[in-house]
Amino acid sequence: MKPKPFKPEIYSNDERYVRDVTTGLVWHRSKYRTLYVDTDRSQVVYHSNYLRYFEFGRTSLMRDVAYSYKEIEESGYVYPIFDLGISFYQPLYYDDLMYIYTRPVNLERVRLQFDYVITHTEKGHIICIGFTKHCALNLTGTPVAVDPKTVQLWKSFPG
Repeated sequence: MKPKPFKPEIYSNDERYVRDVTTGLVWHRSKYRTLYVDTDRSQVVYHSNYLRYFEFGRTSLMRDVAYSYKEIEESGYVYPIFDLGISFYQPLYYDDLMYIYTRPVNLERVRLQFDYVITHTEKGHIICIGFTKHCALNLTGTPVAVDPKTVQLWKSFPG
């Protein structure tokens, strides 16, 4: 099965953001190069490493909007993943350069979701698409409302 087309163009002269011309949605963009340790015996990136790439995209997005996960945790919140999904289309290999596109979606009272698209930087094809769903907890593990800074991210994210 082929993925839906994804055609990113730079958004507002800021290379950290793109607009997918096929959907009109804006995405945050970060760049990452695969490491040798990311590959398995077949010399492709091992599937679980894509979760690390999603985390890299998510934390880059949070840092670029002026606060980091570290700051959120220091203010008393944690956001463990309770659900995730990945659909793979092409492999990545050692030393491949990728773009990780991340977008905040589906904000609820105590839950939130990020969507992801990973593409091969030089070839442009889609490597995988995915999502992570998180719940807001305080430091004792009790579900709480999503923190105000994260709510602001959802409200202020373009498009």
